[in-house]
Amino acid sequence: MIRKTFPVPPLSCNCSILGDPITKRAIVVDPGGAHERILQEVRALGLTVVSILHTHAHFDHFLASGEMKQATGASLCLHQADRELWGLLEVQCRMFGVPYAPVPPPDYWLQDEEKIILGGIEGVALHTPGHTPGSMSFFFPGEQLLLSGDTLFRGGIGRTDLWGGDYGAIERSIRERLYTLDEATRVITGHGPETQIGFEREYNPFFTA
Repeated sequence: MIRKTFPVPPLSCNCSILGDPITKRAIVVDPGGAHERILQEVRALGLTVVSILHTHAHFDHFLASGEMKQATGASLCLHQADRELWGLLEVQCRMFGVPYAPVPPPDYWLQDEEKIILGGIEGVALHTPGHTPGSMSFFFPGEQLLLSGDTLFRGGIGRTDLWGGDYGAIERSIRERLYTLDEATRVITGHGPETQIGFEREYNPFFTA
């Protein structure tokens, strides 16, 4: 797998570009802002974006999605439980004092356990609600790689005091969906440094295995 992860403004969301080295087809996960930077990285990697996946519908994870779709023609993908949040982009931006950039509706609703096929690379979309009702994590077993969005952080978990947050749900998502993965699985978090499932199972101060 070709992978490039980097923080984007306005809140340093970790945006990831995942590409198949044979077909050069790629997905972008959580284009939170700076669409020109994201497109520059895509071009530098020699990739063609076919899908834009969102771990959830907070503005800092999809603020650049409209520009990315316009530039690439890629489909915008989200879990349907976050449909309402997606429609509140302008309200979210206003609450955080961030300039509003309109984004069209999602093209495709992701399902729990849905396969993600990218050439010879195969992953699975996991519904991990709690931070938001439709929060998703994307697991690529062949790469031992998990993109957890704002569900799981290094030594932390996502906030549950925002729109649709549910502490009980995020605990179940982490214990039953993420901590059951192999301990060597690398975790690309929604913000901040990466971690490993084994480390979080043992040392996360919120939930341990």
